[in-house]
Order: sequence, then C-alpha cells, then structure tokens
Amino acid sequence: MSSASDPLAALGSLPGVAESVDSVRKAVDRVYGHRVMRRRSGEITSEAALRGARGSAALSGADWALEEVRRRTDFGAEDEARTVGAALRLTAEAGQLLSIWRQSPMRVLARLHLVACGAAAPAAEGTADVVGRPRLAGEPVDEPLVDLPLPDAEEVAGRLDGLSRLVIAGGSAPALVTAAVVHGELLALRPFASYNGLVARTAERIVLINSGLDPKAICPAEVGHAEQGAEAYLKAFEGYVSGTAEGMAEWIGHCGRSIELGVRESTAVCEALQRGAA
Repeated sequence: MSSASDPLAALGSLPGVAESVDSVRKAVDRVYGHRVMRRRSGEITSEAALRGARGSAALSGADWALEEVRRRTDFGAEDEARTVGAALRLTAEAGQLLSIWRQSPMRVLARLHLVACGAAAPAAEGTADVVGRPRLAGEPVDEPLVDLPLPDAEEVAGRLDGLSRLVIAGGSAPALVTAAVVHGELLALRPFASYNGLVARTAERIVLINSGLDPKAICPAEVGHAEQGAEAYLKAFEGYVSGTAEGMAEWIGHCGRSIELGVRESTAVCEALQRGAA
C-alpha cells in the first residue's frame, strides 16, 4: 500500500519515530517474557486495567491514590468520583469491543461514550440526548484538560469519517503510530459533550490490544501519560494539533514513552507477585 493510500505509514518515517517503535516493541517483549506472565497473566491484566484507569482519570482531573480507586465502590457522589467511575467502566468495556473496532470504529466510540456517562447521571441532568453521539452545532463540550479551540460540528463529522475509514482500511503503520493518531485525533476533535479524554485514551488502548502489540492488555499507556504529567501531555498534544512533522513525531514519541512507562509498571507488578508481595 502506497503512502498516498496509507497516510499513517508515512508517519513511521518521521525523525525518531522508528526508534520509538523499536524501543516500545523491545519493552513489550521483555514484560511478556517475564516468568510470572506464564502462569499469572490474568492478574497482571487486571492490575494493569486498574492502574490504567487511575492514570486516565488523573489526567481528567481526578488524581486519586491507587488504593482509593481499589477500595471505592460508590462512584456517583461527585465529579471526581464520576470521572474515576467512568475510567474504570471504560477500561472494563474496552476488551468487549475489540472485534467491532476494525469493522465499525464509530459504533465503538459511541458505545464508549455511553459507558463513560453511565446510566444515571445524564438523565438526571436532562442531557441524555447527547450521550453516545457526536455533538451538534452549538452544543457545549466539557473537557477539563484541553482548552484549545473546538473544531465545528461539520469538521468533526468529516474528520471522524476519515479516521473511521483509516481504521477499517488497516495498513502497514506500526501499532504505536496508529494508536497515537487515534488518541490525538479524538482529543483534538472532542466529538462528544463530555469524557473525550477518557474515550480517546481508551481508544488508544483498544488499538494497542487489537494490533497484537499488547494482546493481553498489560502495558497501560494511561499510566505513562499520567506519570509524565499533564503539562508534558498537553505540550506533546499541541504538537499533534500543529500538524507539523516535528509536532507529530513529538506526540508519537510521547505516546511511545507512555507505553514504556506502562510496561515498567506491569514489570514491577510481576516482580511483586514473584516475591509474594502482591
């Protein structure tokens, strides 16, 4: 497939991207080769999901301690709790949508937004009609982290269609590149009335799992995004929004580092399990 018909593949040749792809692949291979993974991979997957959800929620303004996320059962009392609850639901739902993603990414994104909103809060606020669909002209967006200008509804529709076509067509781009573009594009568009950051990071997770790079979902990029901090996340994201070669490479590199930090987190969990400390 040529670069004209496979535009994501061309991003793989940007300066530093090939090195990021290689570094991520080696890091992922190392954690998958850990001896604990041979017999307790399910525990690593569950812990990675919890830690990934915590990291994603932190970037959306709910920076809770891991043990607080682990022990809580009520996530409907106030804004931060609803954000954490949404992140947990999305992480759990991601694995159920893998087979649909390559066939109908828009259906998956609509489902993710519905899951993030939950059943009670939208109805209580009288905004149930905006759940699970892209926003229309004039509808506000609640996204606490990103305050860049919003594309209008017509541009959102066109770019979502383009992104959907790219996903369905597939291509030769490395998983890191595809995941970074899906994440960046959804964050740039903020197509829903709420929870766009959480949805974008969950879509990144789906791409990484579905691509075969992280089939057991043990490399939570959300952990790395949170660990690098909101300021670094936004700086790299602004590179994506700029559309320049340098900016795109910076964003892809940032996403690569986030995956590697997620790998480091799961490696630490493996080591703790091996010692009997977790």
